[in-house]
Amino acid sequence: MAAVVLALPVLTPGPALAQKRIPKLPGNDQCPLGYVNDLKQHCLSPIYYEVRPTYGKPCLSGWMNIGAGYCKKKTLGIF
Repeated sequence: MAAVVLALPVLTPGPALAQKRIPKLPGNDQCPLGYVNDLKQHCLSPIYYEVRPTYGKPCLSGWMNIGAGYCKKKTLGIF
């Protein structure tokens, strides 16, 4: 039981995760840069990107806007 309680914070997703499949955000029919529309309610990518929703605000420092309501964490300070 204690092992399950200790592992729980590790399993709980945060606001930004490396993801190959992300949901389309409300009001966006397009997928962000680097993702392909699955013609349903999600976008798929062959590469794991660390993304987070923008919630209508500018991306944080170290993040870049990839469209469709998402920001992607910059790797190596560029892309």
